[in-house]
Amino acid sequence: MSPESKKLFNIIILGISFMFIFTAFQTCGNIAQTVITNLNNTDFHGSGYTSMSIIYGVFSASNLVSPSVVAIVGPQLSMVVSGLFYSLYIAVFIQPATWAFYTASVFIGIAAAVLWTAQGNCLTVNSGENTIGRNSGIFWALLQSSLFFGNLYIYFAWQGKTHISESDRRTVFIALTVISLVGTVLFFLIRKQEDTRTPGEEDSQKEVLNSVINFYYYVFTEKSIKLSFTKEILLLSVTTAYTGLVLTFFSGVYGTCIGAVNRFGSEEKSLIGLSGIFTGVGEILGGGLFGLLSKNNRFGRNPVVMLGIIVHFIAFYLIFFNMPNDAPIAPMEGTDDVAYMNPSKEVAIFCSFLLGLGDSCFNTQLLSILGFLYSEDSAPAFAIFKFVQSICAAVAYFYSNYFLLQWQLLIMVVVGFFGTITFFTVEWEAAAALVARGSDYSSI
Repeated sequence: MSPESKKLFNIIILGISFMFIFTAFQTCGNIAQTVITNLNNTDFHGSGYTSMSIIYGVFSASNLVSPSVVAIVGPQLSMVVSGLFYSLYIAVFIQPATWAFYTASVFIGIAAAVLWTAQGNCLTVNSGENTIGRNSGIFWALLQSSLFFGNLYIYFAWQGKTHISESDRRTVFIALTVISLVGTVLFFLIRKQEDTRTPGEEDSQKEVLNSVINFYYYVFTEKSIKLSFTKEILLLSVTTAYTGLVLTFFSGVYGTCIGAVNRFGSEEKSLIGLSGIFTGVGEILGGGLFGLLSKNNRFGRNPVVMLGIIVHFIAFYLIFFNMPNDAPIAPMEGTDDVAYMNPSKEVAIFCSFLLGLGDSCFNTQLLSILGFLYSEDSAPAFAIFKFVQSICAAVAYFYSNYFLLQWQLLIMVVVGFFGTITFFTVEWEAAAALVARGSDYSSI
């Protein structure tokens, strides 16, 4: 197998492994609040929103040291151990206990930081300047396939149910735990690079590895601080913050909203699964269209991001008119309120698709531009990216316990607008630098 084929194989295995793990975890996050509100055990006092807030809060703090772990342990073993903690968190739902639930939330926050830093390093090491866009698209499409499979099971298993029984819960979470473990084992198939590279390629790989090791020694020193406050990182942080807010909304809040609308009748719980499926369809379509076909894009990343924000604004507008304002914080009995139109199942599911499509537009382009700008500092750059994204997701999960739907949508509209402008600024400067050194802009 040629070096390039081996790199592509590693990217595919990386994507498939994440697909299995996040089939379990994203499905878990999508139904967590609904499952918790249906628990018969009155001794359990946990909140799905609070758990996710803890996860992303710890995640954001742990990103400061995750490059150290990846540098010492190596990306492959880092991902394996992290995957085990994901499986442990999901297994807690088989027999929930408040202390175990929140303790596992802390551990998975740490594991997530290590997992995503290792993923960013693995993606960059197995990519070049001309393949980072393609590889980002392949990884993103495989990852977001996870939204399809788990939620498809939820749709059929919960068809016609208005209450989730103890047996229903245990069956779902045992299956999800096994799926997560399968994805963890697959990390062992990622192949290490052999010394068959040309001198230039070998030096490039050593530079990437050295950047990770250097970040370990200087993680709390001037180097990391300078990188965090560079103009490009600061501007992209606004865009990244928006992806964190959207992540919270489509992965936890919107499914809860759909499951709380009593006017959807006996389909309200199964529609949570259908919503996740169509979010996944949007993510996969976007990942394939804007990642795999990136080599044919002569206009760079900005048009894709522009499409993403337009799609999201349409989705927010329709959700505002379709969903009751109290849906995110409705009690176990659900809500009988009506927004500005009678709740439509078709509109609700269409908005799920739009949320996924728009999210893939932003994330594929953020992964691409970070890999392009920081090919020699991939670990700290991706760690900062996940730090900002996760801290904003943590904040969003926290206020989701209290804010009505209209205020959550307004926050995303404002941050999304400014995040799009800041991304445009960085992309224009990157394009100008690329043209200045005589490269083809379409190669980015």
